[in-house]
Amino acid sequence: MTASEFEYHQHPRATERKTDGPPTVHKAAVKMHTTAVGRFNNRFGLQITKSVGTMWAAYAFAILALISLPAALMSGSAIIIIAWIAQTFLQLVLLPVIIVGQNIQAAASDDRSNATYKDAGAILEEAKQIQLHLAAQDAAATTLMNRIVALEAKIAGQAGS
Repeated sequence: MTASEFEYHQHPRATERKTDGPPTVHKAAVKMHTTAVGRFNNRFGLQITKSVGTMWAAYAFAILALISLPAALMSGSAIIIIAWIAQTFLQLVLLPVIIVGQNIQAAASDDRSNATYKDAGAILEEAKQIQLHLAAQDAAATTLMNRIVALEAKIAGQAGS
């Protein structure tokens, strides 16, 4: 195959990735449902998660839980105190704290996704440069082969005379 026989065809995914951009948590939540109701539910759920998943919500829930602590302690019952700890304090306070951690992990995941997206773009551009380099080498090799053929013909012509 000579340089003129090769024709580069870019993979369709290269064009798709330019329009799609890197995957993110937000895009996944919106894409998850195709109906208007499904998209609304996802956005609404994501908004609630963002507002509850803050340390300020954890502090507010801790204050709310502590309001009922004196009543639990005054009952003197170990079961009521343990139930207050498990059902009131831990559930109210740990929920937002866990969501904060998940939000941090989601942001880190988005950052990794973005870096991978950029890396893939760089690799694609490098591959394009390699294609250009190979085309230049093919052209040079074709030129050399043509010169060799011409020299062989010249030598053969001189030998026959």
